[in-house]
Amino acid sequence: MSSASAPGKIILFGEHAVVYGRPALAVPVRQVQATAEVEASSRSGVWIAAPDIGLASELAQLASDQPLAAAVRGVFSALGIAGFPAIQIRISSSIPVASGLGSGAAVSVALIRALSAHLGQPLSDEQVSALTFEIEKLHHGTPSGIDNTVVTYARPVYFVKGQPPETFKVGAPFTIVIGDTGVAASTKAVVSDVRQLWQTAPRRWEDVFDRVGKIARQARAAIESGDLSALGPLMDANQALLQIMSVSSPELERLLSAARAAGAQGAKLSGGGRGGNMIALAAKEKAPAVAEALLSAGAKRTIITQV
Repeated sequence: MSSASAPGKIILFGEHAVVYGRPALAVPVRQVQATAEVEASSRSGVWIAAPDIGLASELAQLASDQPLAAAVRGVFSALGIAGFPAIQIRISSSIPVASGLGSGAAVSVALIRALSAHLGQPLSDEQVSALTFEIEKLHHGTPSGIDNTVVTYARPVYFVKGQPPETFKVGAPFTIVIGDTGVAASTKAVVSDVRQLWQTAPRRWEDVFDRVGKIARQARAAIESGDLSALGPLMDANQALLQIMSVSSPELERLLSAARAAGAQGAKLSGGGRGGNMIALAAKEKAPAVAEALLSAGAKRTIITQV
């Protein structure tokens, strides 16, 4: 049997604007992960079992745009394999779906790595990321490429669409509290809505995206220098621009307010918005209190992670 795992991720700064060429910062979240296991099967064909989404099927019975099927076929194509071997694939994940934690990308990365290893031709990180990006298009329509990049390399990433990803150093560790609204939101739909706004008034929205990009660059400098006092206000400023983009929600705003009231130094949504997760910067000793405040305010789950 071959197996592989991949972490979740959070976007610290720059979501949505990253689709339009501005920089974004993202980091892996290792407290949650997706795992894929591949082994030889006594049954002919490729069988895929993903209990978390209620899927148990033979590859030939799945549509070409079903993400797991597309990932499997993508690996076969990349390796030049024409016939389907007799194998069983099992997928499991502790990453909440449609919550901004990179569930789709993590599943794809784990599956691609496990399958290519089982076939004796493990793909490089660059190949894994490129193939995962193609699968991300099925999830998100016009993805930026940040999810597949940070999940594949499992390191803090400074990302600009169309440019080679840059990993960056963290000058001093910092603590992020993640709060899940429990509201599933389609990133594909939200990205499409933002695109419609941009199409109606390109100059206005390019200015908004420029402001987000400036915040992301300032945040990278602060993180690399260890100037954590600057991060909280930058998170709040980024959130204000996300509100202007209309991608926040009452559930997110309630959690953001609760985090700040409990001592968080800054807070914002993370990911597509309209649900999913928010993140809060907190001193390590205050993180448990912030997490408790989030739960009291309606968060379905929290994660405390150190970057």
